[in-house]
Amino acid sequence: MAAEVEYFAGIPKKIPYSATAGPGDVLCFKYYNAEEMLMGRTMEEWLRFSVCYWHTFCGTGADPFGSATLHRPWNEGTPMESAKKRLHAAFEFFTKLGVKYYTFHDRDLAPEGPSLEESNRNLDEMTDLALQLQNQTGIRVLWVTCNLFAHPRYMNGAATNPDCHVLAYAAAQVKKGLDIAKKLGAENFVFWGGREGFLSVHNTDVAAELQHMANFFKMAVKYKEKIGLKCQFLIEPKPKEPCKHQYDYDAMSVIGFLKHYGLDGHFKLNIEPNHTTLAGHSYEHDVVTASAFGMLGSVDANTGSPDLGWDTDQFPMDIRNTTLVMKTVVEQGGLRPGGLNFDAKVRRESTDLEDLFIAHIGAMDAFARGLRNAVHIIEDGLMASMVKERYSSFSHGIGQKVEDGTASLEELEAFIKQNGEPKVTSGKQEKYEAIFNRYI
Repeated sequence: MAAEVEYFAGIPKKIPYSATAGPGDVLCFKYYNAEEMLMGRTMEEWLRFSVCYWHTFCGTGADPFGSATLHRPWNEGTPMESAKKRLHAAFEFFTKLGVKYYTFHDRDLAPEGPSLEESNRNLDEMTDLALQLQNQTGIRVLWVTCNLFAHPRYMNGAATNPDCHVLAYAAAQVKKGLDIAKKLGAENFVFWGGREGFLSVHNTDVAAELQHMANFFKMAVKYKEKIGLKCQFLIEPKPKEPCKHQYDYDAMSVIGFLKHYGLDGHFKLNIEPNHTTLAGHSYEHDVVTASAFGMLGSVDANTGSPDLGWDTDQFPMDIRNTTLVMKTVVEQGGLRPGGLNFDAKVRRESTDLEDLFIAHIGAMDAFARGLRNAVHIIEDGLMASMVKERYSSFSHGIGQKVEDGTASLEELEAFIKQNGEPKVTSGKQEKYEAIFNRYI
């Protein structure tokens, strides 16, 4: 790939796979072997890794208590000049890391102008360049989303704003987002309602806001169909931050919303485990829940610090967590057209450019190990057979009728009168945990 400047000098042209590398060799994959075959697919096909644009190339390390610490060489010049440098740097990074996908918000890629028209012109120019770089490298867009939370106009929400003027602006922004998604061949389009919620019920008509949000999504579905955009719509749950309460609280909240408003045929979920733990659930909870309903579309692969009450967007390095996620992914047959998008950022103290590579390599290796573990668990079949046996009473007799939905309360009462008190059966939780630990 031709670029004006090499931003990551000293990094290999492509990060190699070296299974024999030592612990201190951090610029190589020790477990992620893209071409390794597992259950009929390559690791690359199972994992479908993606790099997020906002944290990786737009992040500065600033936080509420301190200014920027990450001073990147592409953040120089006018907003459009730095945007073009940033895009070249991004494609150099994707190519050297060896990933095939990236994700972005509209305002990550192109600066917002003083008017919608100028913002759209900036997007047109930047997506022309992105398309050129995609064609040169074969790298594709996993998903596009619109930033409907950062600008002051969205302080009270976008699709749920009490002012229809603001909702209209958000709709215009999403219309353009769908246009560029089609232009760039995006495989998914994500909606994340960072400010779709409330801080106080005293000034909020919850029913009205939910109806407005549903109508907003229905308009997006109609426009997607009108322009012939072939991609999966995804909603990303999060319980709070920046709102005190967000309507897309967790997987079950979103699934219930979609089914209530008749949108479940048009949307799936993009699960971010750090958001899941913020909702008080275990890391894998929303991945498993969404998959159980056939609604798991993609995963924003990151983690948080459970001892903290906010979204830390750390790189996922815990093999237990990656194993549980990949077991669910493999059991449902994969994530396509979704993938594993690293919605994660290096710490503000990790200031070297190579830290971006080290973080992604470590997380990719963690998911590669999780995939291998998951395949081992599934192919062995031990845990699956134990679970099947645990529910075996539903495979015959009155249990089969309950399973089929044909049993009645009268029949179940008669069954108890004939068979009496059920015996206590151990759940064997510790046995399952001990077996699981052997795999990881």
